[in-house]
Amino acid sequence: MASVLRSPLSLSHHASASATSFPTAPHILRNLPPLQRRSCDFKNQIVCQSSYGEVTFIQPPKSAPSKADLDASLKIKLLSAVSGLNRGLAASEDDLRKADEAAKELEAAAGPVDLCADMDKLQGRWKLIYSSAFSSRTLGGSRPGPPTGRLLPITLGQVFQRIDVFSKDFDNIVELELGAPWPLPPVELTATLAHKFELIGSSGIKIMFDKTTVKATGNLAQLPALDVPRIPDALRPQSNTGSGEFEVTYLDSDTRITRGDRGELRVFVIA
Repeated sequence: MASVLRSPLSLSHHASASATSFPTAPHILRNLPPLQRRSCDFKNQIVCQSSYGEVTFIQPPKSAPSKADLDASLKIKLLSAVSGLNRGLAASEDDLRKADEAAKELEAAAGPVDLCADMDKLQGRWKLIYSSAFSSRTLGGSRPGPPTGRLLPITLGQVFQRIDVFSKDFDNIVELELGAPWPLPPVELTATLAHKFELIGSSGIKIMFDKTTVKATGNLAQLPALDVPRIPDALRPQSNTGSGEFEVTYLDSDTRITRGDRGELRVFVIA
């Protein structure tokens, strides 16, 4: 009651023999004797009974949240759902479900993406914070890739996508740490998988593989970069053609959601 009485928008006084007019809300608060709530006819209306008769306090109606506020709230929910999952490497089946549900809520609220109109928002260096494909415990996700764990001492570092909408360059940049026998220190590498890209429809992207470049970092940063020879197309397995397609399902100035051609959900933030 106290929170209502402090900021009423309007006041109406029901006719009675002892009717008295109250010109302002502060005047009411100072002079009315203790009120007793009698009834509530509407959600925003409280009728009180005093020795002066009935007094109705009308509360401000609660405004619906704006679309921007709703999107921001759902985005926070998604980022919270994927935090602490080590890009998806530590995700359980329940984590995968929660992340997918949170992404779908944000996608539905924001509506379809139109890359033809918002191509400039793709520009930049994006950091991968979640991939449902990493739950398979391989760096390739649902595609062929080296396993993480004890078979090969590979530790996955940060993963980025560098997109240039003018040159149509689309690079996947992966930081790796390779274990070495004691007492040698681990070898730190950055692998850049260079692609070209083109739009498919209003929200689809197709990437075409160009080359892979590996550069040592850390203690071996002085070594030159190495271009990894490309496997001839005739010898490349059908499951690894070097190209891929995905759909951008959410995009704003700092967050991007994509869904791959094999069902992978990925979440990026601008780096």
